[in-house]
Amino acid sequence: MKKFTHLALLALFLLANGCQKQEQTSQSFSKTDPTELDLLIRNKMELYGEFRWEWASEAHVWAALSNSDYVLSVGYQPEGEQNVADRLHLLNIQSAEWQQARNEVLRLVLENEIRLNPELTEKNLLAFKENAKLPVFCVYVKNPATISALRASKLVRYAEPIGYEPYMAAHAGERSGSGCDSNGPEPGLQPGVHYTNIAPDCKRSWNYTNHKIPEAWENSTGAGCKVTIIDTGANDDQDNLDAAFNQGDSQGRNIEKFVTLPSDGPPETPHDQCGHGTSMLGACAAPRGEDGAAVGVAYNCDLVSIRAAADVYLNESREVVGVSDAFVQAGDSDTRIISMSMGRITTSNQIKDAIKYAHNQEKLIFAAAGTSFWWTSWFWGVIFPASLNECSAVTGMKTNLTAACGDCHKGGKVDFVVVMERTADGKNPLSLADSGDDPSMVGGSSVATATTAGIAALVWAKNPGFSRAQVFDKLKQNGNYWPNRHANFGWGRINAQTATQ
Repeated sequence: MKKFTHLALLALFLLANGCQKQEQTSQSFSKTDPTELDLLIRNKMELYGEFRWEWASEAHVWAALSNSDYVLSVGYQPEGEQNVADRLHLLNIQSAEWQQARNEVLRLVLENEIRLNPELTEKNLLAFKENAKLPVFCVYVKNPATISALRASKLVRYAEPIGYEPYMAAHAGERSGSGCDSNGPEPGLQPGVHYTNIAPDCKRSWNYTNHKIPEAWENSTGAGCKVTIIDTGANDDQDNLDAAFNQGDSQGRNIEKFVTLPSDGPPETPHDQCGHGTSMLGACAAPRGEDGAAVGVAYNCDLVSIRAAADVYLNESREVVGVSDAFVQAGDSDTRIISMSMGRITTSNQIKDAIKYAHNQEKLIFAAAGTSFWWTSWFWGVIFPASLNECSAVTGMKTNLTAACGDCHKGGKVDFVVVMERTADGKNPLSLADSGDDPSMVGGSSVATATTAGIAALVWAKNPGFSRAQVFDKLKQNGNYWPNRHANFGWGRINAQTATQ
């Protein structure tokens, strides 16, 4: 009896000691300051040009969660699976094997989370609706022990925060609105300087001549090629992206509008509340019309707008999910070209999965190399996801043809460059304003990316039987630095005329 009593007391002591240790661990995690994490991210970016969350300690991951929205992105797989990223487009994650892995990982999360909140269920752990094609889910994690358990599991490919970016705590009031400057009409535009009037009645941006786009139109207008723009949407008030999408010399084509951005309030719509997406759509494919508006590069291509984010800085968990879902949707569609002029500092494996999913299905993907706001003012390399091998990174250049635009990122991962900043007056290319026919102007690596997507559409429309690799070869072989790569500007400025011959 005494032996039993001693064992019982020992068990109670161990249990109490274990609870005390867990409480101490939780307290130590909760006191983690994000400053150390921010320095870690910055150091890795400066050393390697990227930051992966697997390089972070559990304490750093907890610091990111507790200083954002507690959302953890968890990629799963059945034990023994290999090279999942290369086969994402072939997986059936609804199969019994994949669902078993998914359920076991989710149960692992629940087992740890209910220690802090016994009333939790699997359903209210999930932060967002799961994508039916990708083996990943997002959960709210309030217990640091959950991070340890997931990292130790052979069923987990990654477990990382997606709602945290460096220096967020110091700029809490500035986290939204990046790239959402007024997309209204640009005052003081001068014909023959900032644009040229062309038939039937529209304005051709000043920078098109730097890429021989007017001459390329003799060979191709983009007809028959579909481009998807993943951005902040299309403004409902811009008729040239709606009823007037087919007018003048732009005929027989379609525009589609979707939204994948999860709602944090009323249901989201494809309507652009930022202005950035509208300007990207215009730069790529605005109609060659009869209303005096600015014409896009591929003015006869089919166009898809997917509203996946609130602004260009993908620092919200819901934006990561929105972008991920957008790439999956584009990957499953008949679009040939995907363009995204948005990004972030830290790598998101959930977005990376989705980009690989689309890339595996022969999509040609362009992404902006980066345009400096406060969140990249300390880093001038190529941002994520343009830094991925599956993406062609694009940046902008001044008319002196030697320097990047004032805020444009550059570096060894850049593939192409577009002339988009006038050295004389700092003016940028023309595009569609949020409403009306008077043109706006838009700059940065953003417009360079949408412009390059338009040039690629001209090339693919001219050669509809080409593979993605053949189109890319056409683009790079008609860059001004070919056959060599420039250290900061890749293959250089594309000559659209020779590329479409």
